[in-house]
Formats: sequence, C-alpha cells, structure tokens
Amino acid sequence: MPRVRRYGYVIEWFVGDHVPRHVHVYDSKGRLVGRLDVDRMTGIEGWMPDRKLVKLAQELRDEGQL
Repeated sequence: MPRVRRYGYVIEWFVGDHVPRHVHVYDSKGRLVGRLDVDRMTGIEGWMPDRKLVKLAQELRDEGQL
C-alpha cells in the first residue's frame, strides 16, 4: 500500500483495488477526508475535493506514482 504525505494530506492507494481507480485521502490527523477518482479527478460518493488536493493528485499522476 503506497502512501504519500504532502500539503497536509496523506494519500494512499491499494494495488489491484476495485474500480474506479482511486486514492484514499486523509488529513494530517489521520481522519478520512474522502476518496478521489484519479482518472476523472472527482470525488467519489458526492465528496467535493478542494483544488489543492486535485493539484496534488495531478502532480502524483504526472510523476508516475498514480
């Protein structure tokens, strides 16, 4: 289970997890904030991620980590 900590978020994902391809997002205190669909850069289950988080996910994708 890869994990990245940046901008006050902890992002983790599971290899071979169910679709849609997504990451689990936690705040700096370890509380679940939501799940982000990394192909569409949208929240799952009605959650709306802020721009900073979307930018972080795009950076990770561009770096080849996602």
